[in-house]
Amino acid sequence: MDSFSTLIRTASHEQHVAAETSTFMSDLLGGRLGMEAYTRYTEQLWFVYDALEDGTMRLASDPVAGPFVQPELFRLAALERDLAHLRGPGWRTGLTALPATEAYAARVRECAQGWPGGYVAHHYTRYLGDLSGGQIIRDRAERTWGFERKGDGVRFYVFEDIANPAAFKRGYRELLDAVDADDLEKQRVVAECRRAFALNTAVFRALGEEFPLSA
Repeated sequence: MDSFSTLIRTASHEQHVAAETSTFMSDLLGGRLGMEAYTRYTEQLWFVYDALEDGTMRLASDPVAGPFVQPELFRLAALERDLAHLRGPGWRTGLTALPATEAYAARVRECAQGWPGGYVAHHYTRYLGDLSGGQIIRDRAERTWGFERKGDGVRFYVFEDIANPAAFKRGYRELLDAVDADDLEKQRVVAECRRAFALNTAVFRALGEEFPLSA
């Protein structure tokens, strides 16, 4: 029988690929969109991570979600530094979430407040993605817009406190495999992973509508 981490990874693979290959991300990573689009995307991430990290103190003692609350993963401070670089010191003024982002952040908060297993699903889809595919985004952004390597503008993608990402991800998957939940609850968590990817893809779709390539 497959481990829980394998079940999650394989069940959400198709949607993971769909998110990574969305038109907006393809255009952004291909250098066909400007820094304004990159900045807008970074703004949307702030709302999602504000929701994801807002409940960490409360969840730290939870037997299911608690083991996943690891400060070396936290991204909000890095995002805020990036936004200050991209938008200036008054970056909070005029910061707006797309409706798709609002829906995504609201679901994360709902899980954080009432369903630890669901919170783990969102935690997994975001942070393991950042540690993996996020490094491709950082590299492309540095080359496309001239950010200093691992500097302001791309700090969101730099995990300074994780010396060995591959080993960290192995440990993370071991935590998933150790989650104390019955098969029904695990299926619910897997379904929430799929939902998380769908919510993320909806944000990409909305950004694509805001930044369409001229024909």
